[in-house]
Amino acid sequence: MEHVQIHVHAGAPALRLSNVISALSFALDLTEGQPMGHSVNCCMLGMRLADIIGIPDSQKRDLYYSLLLKDAGCSSNAHRMFEVFGGNELRAKREVKTQDWTRVSFEGLTYLMRNVMPGRPTFERLLTLANIAVKRDATTGEFMQLRCERGAQIARMMGFSEITCQAIYRLDEHWDGKGYPDGLRGDEIPLFARILNLCQTLEVFMSVNGLREAMQVVEERSGGWFDPELVTALMTLEGETEMWGRMQDGTAQSWVIENEPHSDELIADDSRVDNICDAFAAVVDAKSPYTHRHSRGVTRITLAIGEKLGFDTGITTMLRRAALLHDIGKLSVPNNILDKPGKLTANEWETVRLHPYYTQRILERIDGFQHLAYIASAHHEKLDGSGYYRNLRATQLPMPARALTVADMYDALTANRPYRDGLPVERALEIIGQEVPRALDADCFAALKELSPCPGEDPDPNS
Repeated sequence: MEHVQIHVHAGAPALRLSNVISALSFALDLTEGQPMGHSVNCCMLGMRLADIIGIPDSQKRDLYYSLLLKDAGCSSNAHRMFEVFGGNELRAKREVKTQDWTRVSFEGLTYLMRNVMPGRPTFERLLTLANIAVKRDATTGEFMQLRCERGAQIARMMGFSEITCQAIYRLDEHWDGKGYPDGLRGDEIPLFARILNLCQTLEVFMSVNGLREAMQVVEERSGGWFDPELVTALMTLEGETEMWGRMQDGTAQSWVIENEPHSDELIADDSRVDNICDAFAAVVDAKSPYTHRHSRGVTRITLAIGEKLGFDTGITTMLRRAALLHDIGKLSVPNNILDKPGKLTANEWETVRLHPYYTQRILERIDGFQHLAYIASAHHEKLDGSGYYRNLRATQLPMPARALTVADMYDALTANRPYRDGLPVERALEIIGQEVPRALDADCFAALKELSPCPGEDPDPNS
């Protein structure tokens, strides 16, 4: 049977760190319930604000990457928000940016009424609402602590400075001392964290209600949420029509890449790229307790199959990264679907089926990752065209994609899921074997069977 060939050249162009991180920030937008492009918009705005207030060039790179990675910890509180609210946590996260539920107000009550236990009996909803209201401060603190700690940790995994990590950690502190995680006040809050909070709030309100109303909100919260001097500086940018236009027409990423601080652009060597892929795999796996080791498990199995099939070094490097990032599009799926113990509705299943589409859209934004994006987003495709999201057929699926599909299916079958316990190895292999060779590759399946009894097992339980 004819196979699509994937060629990886040793002399491929070097990857710019700004390109890699700005592209992957689109995944962070998804897990925060924002339209893709939110983080690069914030970065563009934050860097212009840095120019206005005179931040030295030597410090701008730390701000630049903290703006792009500000939401790196957002997946870590997704399951907990689902447990507390009982609904679509992506919608709840999106709305909380514009409606403050942490204050006792009509606005806060309507937010809770929309997002707590939707579709459940009235009495059950009222009990949950009352419980949330009583524990409001503690619950908010828990959500923010999870997000802030994990975000800083992810940035450290990627090798960014402690200044960047602290800006991410302090993202939700407020000028008046009523923010999170530690209630810092005024100048106690790192300057870069103050910039992050201001820029993200303005960008969200602008995307929903337009620039003029967004500016009004920022002015109203000056001295409360925001540093008044930063707000004053931000107001001077209102007339920069080109910047606001780029934030609205989807071209902010190109500006962000072109305007990375310092003239010596940072090149991400193989080790740095691998660290970034590992870190983003951790972001993906943190979204649900049922997938907390999935990306790493799939990667180990995929590479073991590839070794059996004799993949060369270039293919193996590409395939490792594709396996780590294959589910990055799953950050678009809310946890009330991911963690649902029962059968999915047709609409819910369609949401799940679209996650490889988002994987493709995110990864193809990285120059030089086009083949990787194709392989990663094909992990649910089948040889007979019965897979998703593109219904590819055998001649369109190269061997690395086939190996990834088999590995993903094996890991999913042997892992615990909300609707069933993990299956024994023998049963998982039996189920996979029923789709060979019609839908799954026979050589990849044979390689899987030759592995140890638990090919997806992590030898280090703490890794």
